[in-house]
Amino acid sequence: MSTKTGPQRYPGASRANWYQDDFGGDPMQVNVVVLHTTEGYTLPGYDGGSTAPNLTAVPDLAAKKLKWYQHFDIETSSRALVNLPGGVETNTMNVCQVELAGTCDPKSHAKWKAAGHAHVYWPDAPDWALQGVARFLAWMHEEHGVPLSGPKSWPAYPTSYGNGGGQRMTGTQWTDFKGVCGHTHVPENVHGDPGAIDFARIIKYAKTELDVGDDDTTATSTPAKPNTKPKIPAFPGRKYFVAGASNAYVLQLGKQLVERGFGDHYKVGPSRSWGEADRLNVRDFQKSRKELRGDADGSPGPLTWRLLFS
Repeated sequence: MSTKTGPQRYPGASRANWYQDDFGGDPMQVNVVVLHTTEGYTLPGYDGGSTAPNLTAVPDLAAKKLKWYQHFDIETSSRALVNLPGGVETNTMNVCQVELAGTCDPKSHAKWKAAGHAHVYWPDAPDWALQGVARFLAWMHEEHGVPLSGPKSWPAYPTSYGNGGGQRMTGTQWTDFKGVCGHTHVPENVHGDPGAIDFARIIKYAKTELDVGDDDTTATSTPAKPNTKPKIPAFPGRKYFVAGASNAYVLQLGKQLVERGFGDHYKVGPSRSWGEADRLNVRDFQKSRKELRGDADGSPGPLTWRLLFS
């Protein structure tokens, strides 16, 4: 059995649609990311989670950003691929799966556009959407070692369905593959998503995000981030996080938990008063970090504070 390494939650991803507790999954060391498109313009229900990926990115067109939802840990197998008995492994083959809300089908794009349904047509996605995907891939490269490379052929839909473009891997190729690919490349599957997504541009943006350089980077690429570390606020002391306590530190902690995707137990959001929802959210964060799993009691200490704000 593989041992998980690295952080299991993508920073800022919501866990409002968390399915791992109901459907489990196999632990694995991820070295592949598979990109899907949902072929719908809203967050799917995934049959209650039985067909869910690890994460879904839903475009917020007004804010020009992707809103991320996490359904399984990064290194727990999810369920969005066909996995035939007696063949190669797909869902459990060290794969983190990401669904991009929107379509790769030009017919769906035309139909939704005519009906006024706001959406992203991923073969012609705006830069901010491609950059959002790139930031995730850069994080996966940095935290989990997934190579920023993949297949050269990303045929347009519907040619991409089945193996119309000759892009689908054989079982041996799939077993040996490490990097980023699409649903259209995975053996035992016929779906053609994400079609002719601009994979080369996504990889350029991901490399720029990491400031690793790329000879083909164009002037439209995202500027590299300054090499600065965020300032971690000083831990105020355990006395501020006990039953009945009401102070600004409790609110600060709660907001950071929500930012990191650990606000599921809040009904209306964090407040200044320490309560059971705060304790449960802190406990969930502690369970996600190997440094804290032996002390996941929901009581924040200096290490919990530092890891949460780092």
